[in-house]
Amino acid sequence: MPSKIRLHVEHALGAGQTLPLDASQAHYLFGVMRKGAGDVIEVFDGRSGGWDAEVVEAGKKRGVLRVLEQVRPQQDPPDLWLLFAPIKRARTDFIVEKAAEMGAARICPVLTDFTNSERVRRDRLQAHAVEAAEQCGGTFVPPVAEVAKLGAVLDAWPPERRVMFCDEALAGRGTVLSRGPGPVAPWAVLIGPEGGFSDAERQRLANLPQAHPVSLGPRILRADTAAVAALTLWQTTLGDWA
Repeated sequence: MPSKIRLHVEHALGAGQTLPLDASQAHYLFGVMRKGAGDVIEVFDGRSGGWDAEVVEAGKKRGVLRVLEQVRPQQDPPDLWLLFAPIKRARTDFIVEKAAEMGAARICPVLTDFTNSERVRRDRLQAHAVEAAEQCGGTFVPPVAEVAKLGAVLDAWPPERRVMFCDEALAGRGTVLSRGPGPVAPWAVLIGPEGGFSDAERQRLANLPQAHPVSLGPRILRADTAAVAALTLWQTTLGDWA
């Protein structure tokens, strides 16, 4: 049996509730996926798990669903932020999609000294995060923050949040990430741009008590590859893959 179509909605969910669909949702369900009245899909709002919902009205530009019952509980990710410098558009989209799939709780584009791409449309990246959650079976959609300068982000860095600083200059060496006793503290993963971090940024991070420089292996990775590698390392050591 093919997997059920999943759709993220903004409305809070509960049994018996009706959900109006906007034009893009109606086009996707009824024009692209060829669903009609009586078909059942799964919906989620990012807060209350996954719910079966039946199509009760299907039109070209609108539609209505009726919520039936909860089919999966809410599963929130660990308290992990991903900070990354935007790169080329398609590769930035890739980073956001994989971060959503791999369990980042917040996605934060940051401008570093060597960032080459400064044009970031938060709404487009948020849509990619939603689509990734729909495709991977998740019930949580990580918010995408507005792009900000790395220096400003570090100026306001929360004292309780540690940051896994992935520096290409440490290829083949650097601190080993390990899990200690007790609950895992809030963390962030920081990935630099294609040109790496500047000396000033490295010094700033070296002076940040919460920073943990980590090597991602003996080879220098592309920024999008590094994001996936770093999230994998963190999740398997400290996260919900451990």
